[in-house]
Amino acid sequence: MASIVRSSLLRQVAAAQPASSPSLLANAARAAAFHTTAKRSLLPPLPQRIEGTVNDAARVPPPSPSHGSYHWTFDRLVAASLVPLTITPFAAGSLNPTLDALLCATILIHSHTGFQNIIIDYVPQYRTPRARKAFMWGLNAATVMVGLALYEFETNDVGVTEAVKRIWKA
Repeated sequence: MASIVRSSLLRQVAAAQPASSPSLLANAARAAAFHTTAKRSLLPPLPQRIEGTVNDAARVPPPSPSHGSYHWTFDRLVAASLVPLTITPFAAGSLNPTLDALLCATILIHSHTGFQNIIIDYVPQYRTPRARKAFMWGLNAATVMVGLALYEFETNDVGVTEAVKRIWKA
């Protein structure tokens, strides 16, 4: 809307302005030049390809319960289970290593499935299959590394719950 109004506004200013007073026209032209900067793409467009013709039906993916409502329900259950798992060690006052390990595992699963959903949503497989595969492998590698780091922290150090308590009191 603004780009349509801008060009007609410049024509009206130019027509109504006497030739001896170019300051208003110059100011309008400067403002218009500021608002009509060239489009700069940060990333080049992805490869474009057309599959089939206009009259072909859209391809429906095969049904899979692991990518449908079961997957969504699992994500919600993991997210909901984080609430009591986070509060229980601090409310009870006990430092149970099993509960601490369960909290770490649930946080790890929650983070992995969340990032996996982001990759699935924003890195389409039909347009960039290699990038999608690279991101998935990177996510799997990062999850394994964080899992090993949490295991080391739980077994050789104070654990997540005690570390949070110490940071909270510091």
